[in-house]
Amino acid sequence: MPHSTLKKNRWQDHYTRKAQKEHYPARSVYKLKEIQRKYRLIRQGDHILDLGCAPGAWLLYAAEQTGEQGCVLGIDLKAVTISVPSHVRAITGDIFNSEEALSATVDYQFNVVLSDMAPATTGNKHIDAARSQNLADEALNLAQRFLKPGGNFACKIFQSGDFQNFTGEVRRCFKTCKTFKPQSSRKASREIYVIGMKKL
Repeated sequence: MPHSTLKKNRWQDHYTRKAQKEHYPARSVYKLKEIQRKYRLIRQGDHILDLGCAPGAWLLYAAEQTGEQGCVLGIDLKAVTISVPSHVRAITGDIFNSEEALSATVDYQFNVVLSDMAPATTGNKHIDAARSQNLADEALNLAQRFLKPGGNFACKIFQSGDFQNFTGEVRRCFKTCKTFKPQSSRKASREIYVIGMKKL
């Protein structure tokens, strides 16, 4: 096996093994940990909306950050099957029909909206980017509707020709907009996170 392949596998396995050791269901939790360390989006007692929450790694970490005085609501097409704390709720639903999904909770206002959503990839970078853009646009739409003034937003998107348009929309809605590529993202991935802080 070529050395470069061995190195890539070690890179991927490091976070996978770490997640297993720390009892998270996915390595993606380390992306949110990096975002939180850098931008401090989540505070104790916050109410969090996690879009595309399965298998639940971001739910668990967000719950740790809010503490029991906060609450975390997740929505995903796939069911979350892991055990979650009492202040976490995961709903199986479609973000494009969010009113129905959100009717399961009385709290329609959140301090933070998170989205780690990714489309089912086809291998065609143009189609995949367009699908990612669609998900990101809907995440921003939900943030505009359900995020409290002064709230924060973090959203994954694949970089493409429309990427600048999306960041422009985030800048229009938030006092501060940043882009961030976590070290725990795979090197070959075109994903990047757009961070909006202090909703206007």
